Amino acid sequence: MLDKVPPMHSGGKVYVPVLQGKEEVSSILKSIHIVDNDGNIRTVDDGVSHRIVRQSCCKRAFLRDTFLCIGSVSDPSKSYHLEFVCTSQRFADDLKKMIESFDIEARIVMRKKYYVVYIKESTSIVDLLNVMEAPVSLMNMENERIVKEMRNSINRRVNCETANITKTVNAASRQTADILYLREHYGFENLPKGLEDMARVRLQYPDATLLELGKYLDPPVGKSGVNHRLRKLSELAEKLRG
Repeated sequence: MLDKVPPMHSGGKVYVPVLQGKEEVSSILKSIHIVDNDGNIRTVDDGVSHRIVRQSCCKRAFLRDTFLCIGSVSDPSKSYHLEFVCTSQRFADDLKKMIESFDIEARIVMRKKYYVVYIKESTSIVDLLNVMEAPVSLMNMENERIVKEMRNSINRRVNCETANITKTVNAASRQTADILYLREHYGFENLPKGLEDMARVRLQYPDATLLELGKYLDPPVGKSGVNHRLRKLSELAEKLRG
């Protein structure tokens, strides 16, 4: 029969199935292998009964119900972490093997007196949510994961471009300083024609890239040619300084 119990929140109703009678209770407990034929009660210290998780669908249901009882998952916007907090090492070992039967890597760590079966890889957590048939949570986490990876990708690209710009600016600054030193202590008129043209173009376009500098020369020079000439100018400036 069904008994009505006080609601857990205002406006709600909760109904609990109640079994009465020794025969009915014993039959149910035996069917779910909590009690054996001799009346012995199975505990978590005995691990998972393999008689109730023989098939894949049974394992999925067991993992789902176990997660509802002793599982938790962190907010994916902050970190990726899903865990089951077990009071028995044997139960934790069996639970880990069950998860790994779906090709999902899980680990066990001791936390105070508990054995914690945990997963930290985002893809593995998504796979387990799929195994436990939690499509809404799976989609929410996938969306958050995609946004997070896109944000990280953009940040990496921006950082890379910033580093390249900084490298280019620093190189141009060093080249300009070397060319100014040559003009003052050596004279452009003493430079070979190619190096003189290169020095004047660099001073005229201090922010230009190597590719752009090559186009300003007459005749135009490729990027490697521009780099070679600028290196020659810097070597000559260093020789004069030293």
